[in-house]
Amino acid sequence: MTSTPRPKQNRLLGIGLRLAAATSFAFMAALIKLGFEAGAHTVELVFYRFAFGLPPLLVWIVWSGSFDAWRTERPGAHLARAALGLATMTLAFSALGYLPLAEATTISFAAPLFAVMLSALVLGETVGVHRWSAVAAGLLGVLIVMQPGGEELPLVGLVIAVVAAFGIACVNITIRQIGKTDTPQTTVLWFTVTSMIVVGTLMPLYGQSHDWRTWAILAGVGTFGGLGQLFLTASLRFAPVPVIAPFDYTQLLWAVLLGWLLWGTRAPATTWAGAAVIVASGLYTVYREQKLGQDKARVAPPL
Repeated sequence: MTSTPRPKQNRLLGIGLRLAAATSFAFMAALIKLGFEAGAHTVELVFYRFAFGLPPLLVWIVWSGSFDAWRTERPGAHLARAALGLATMTLAFSALGYLPLAEATTISFAAPLFAVMLSALVLGETVGVHRWSAVAAGLLGVLIVMQPGGEELPLVGLVIAVVAAFGIACVNITIRQIGKTDTPQTTVLWFTVTSMIVVGTLMPLYGQSHDWRTWAILAGVGTFGGLGQLFLTASLRFAPVPVIAPFDYTQLLWAVLLGWLLWGTRAPATTWAGAAVIVASGLYTVYREQKLGQDKARVAPPL
């Protein structure tokens, strides 16, 4: 693999790139909801997420000098990661078709908490009482957002969102294992190309003709998703994870703002309360990993 020297640390640039990533993913999520409303099928949204996200990916590969990113000695691992990632992306997109933007986004941020659980169960990593407590608190926050016995949200949407969050955690664990031998560029390239081929076989069944507005939405889904991936990864080159990870949660603020501007929805008190608990538990997990010297580069949700 071609490697490039690590650039000089620049925390402000790293934070700015992380904010740009959170903004990109928030706009992508909003466009996915608009795409559903415009009549686009889930298969189309997923396919064009990859198709229009490919140019930013190629820019990233050229920018990083990883011209041999397609090379790997673990094609089987990449195919398995692609299958898991594609299923998770489909679930995450589907959840946005059922739930308000703020609630779907908030539940998705339970993924790092699930990742802590999986790191102990699958990777055999040591997880102390502090991080287990953070996981328990975060899952309580998810329950608050789901409002059992309170204001009704579609049960199918809630279940899909939780399963998608768990899927994101599984993807992150898989990528951490692949990352021991392959670069992020290789992982993302294999995921993108493999998924495009798989979903492309379904396009003759689900692909439709659209008006210019819907095509613009589909293009926006892929472009913002691709840019978000680029910004997220670039941020890790300029600042350590504990410094930039907290800024991921600005996506929640964007979700609330875009939900209000585009659909006139206002997040209820339960969503704010649950989000506060999830964010607090996530930040505490980052703090503990930094303190224990176990922090590792986070990988983006496959969206």
